[in-house]
Amino acid sequence: MTEADAQNPSPEEPKPQHIRVRASDATAFVQAILKGNGVPEDNAVVVAKCLVAADLRGVDTHGINRIPSYMARIRQGVLDATASPTLNQVTPVVAQVDGHNGFGFLAAHTGMASAIRMAQDYGIGMVSIKHSNHFGMSAWVVQQALDAGLMSLVFTNSSPALPVWGGREKLMGVSPIACGAPAGTSKPFILDMAPSVAARGKIYKALRRGEKIPRDWALDAEGSPTDDPAAALQGVMLPMGGPKGSALSIMMDVFSGVLSGSAFAGHVTNPYDPSRPADVGHFLVAIKPDLFMSLEEFKARMDYLHQRVVGSEKMTGVDRVYFPGEIEQLTQDERERVGIPYVEAEIAALNKEAQTVGAENINVLD
Repeated sequence: MTEADAQNPSPEEPKPQHIRVRASDATAFVQAILKGNGVPEDNAVVVAKCLVAADLRGVDTHGINRIPSYMARIRQGVLDATASPTLNQVTPVVAQVDGHNGFGFLAAHTGMASAIRMAQDYGIGMVSIKHSNHFGMSAWVVQQALDAGLMSLVFTNSSPALPVWGGREKLMGVSPIACGAPAGTSKPFILDMAPSVAARGKIYKALRRGEKIPRDWALDAEGSPTDDPAAALQGVMLPMGGPKGSALSIMMDVFSGVLSGSAFAGHVTNPYDPSRPADVGHFLVAIKPDLFMSLEEFKARMDYLHQRVVGSEKMTGVDRVYFPGEIEQLTQDERERVGIPYVEAEIAALNKEAQTVGAENINVLD
């Protein structure tokens, strides 16, 4: 299952009616709310672009529906709306960003921009980020490197949601691992996946929409499988592949938390917890793809890999084999044409945030 897979309601429930919004209207709407909550205009542009990018790719769990929770954290004083990240150049190919408890989107954007500059000059650039917050969908950071023609690795840690293998308490985060590589005539390679069976944002999305979840996603507080998203949030997520998913989540904590100086070992604050700053850490690497061969040869090799993957023999019942990131790219193509789908409750929650700061309601398509 990919981030592009929308959570389907159970057969007994009516399918929710979708309200569609143009990407440009969603972007302008989010910018207005952010500025109304004290976010500087240039920073609001970055945050809005990243959130809408998630909705365009079908990663609805990390799109503009995050705005109410982000604004609540600003009002609660645990996220600094006015903060901008600062950069410390450690070596010619290593830098560190301090997010100053501002938006994670800003810290990651600054960090990847620095990694790109170093990679363009020296072949590789590595950036550690501390004192940050949730930065939404990791694929947008990968895309930032792809737009510069570079390969990338994107790591982050997150608040406790998974038990370590053999344990029963929430300790590790559902922390995504992401990477990317440009190609020639084919779609680029974009991997963005959580070490859990499903991303935790999908459970919040199901709760928001009044939907059930598959019973293999999470356990309730008593340790039993559940299809109730509210019960799942009181329990634990399940790691994919058992000990393998658990080990991947620990790896994210090592590179993002331990190395950076941010919170780790279960001490990252949940984005819905108003008690204290999240103190998230990130780890970013940008790499020139033509270090060992010409760029043309590299892209031709990527195109060949794509052809081999999508052209491989299909198992019974499978109509098409997709390259990592391809489903999301196809979703983006469609949503750029017909608009981004939301449900009525989501539109209402977003408009409530707009009304709080005197901004206009979101413009929807007829």
